Amino acid sequence: MNSNYTIVSGTNRTGSNTLKIAQQYQAILEAKGIKAELLTLENLDVSTRNQQIRELEARLLIPTTKFIFISPEYNGSIPGVLKSLFDSSDIQHCWWGKKALLTGVSTGRAGNLRGMEHLTGILHYLRMVVHHNKLPISVVNVLLHLDGTIKDEPTLRAINQQLDDFISF
Repeated sequence: MNSNYTIVSGTNRTGSNTLKIAQQYQAILEAKGIKAELLTLENLDVSTRNQQIRELEARLLIPTTKFIFISPEYNGSIPGVLKSLFDSSDIQHCWWGKKALLTGVSTGRAGNLRGMEHLTGILHYLRMVVHHNKLPISVVNVLLHLDGTIKDEPTLRAINQQLDDFISF
């Protein structure tokens, strides 16, 4: 079965480290010969089920079979805008039975471990299958080059292993 991949940058903050990490995931997948769409929540109105959400569903969410969620830590959890994306979408068609990979991003020590567990619970409620290898990326602000790419080799190895596992999942 062919898989369609979408990487979700789970915040609407402009210029976020989350988006930089999501772009790095996209580049690594491309180097592995896999095309992945990138969904940023910047400028996306998720407050209600509107035309913008319906178009996003038809174009991206419904065709996707494997989602990669890159989520920053917001107050020990995930950003409300990410939760609102789920709430405003057609849950059955967008999420049910699909696969998910989680990566947490924070400037602190825990790499959004609590947020990834919270997100896991939400995704299970949405009947998604969550991959076991959840990667916390801590002190992300120290791990990036000025151009936004990851300079830390152990982090790059961990991402590559995580993606290899998810590709065969």
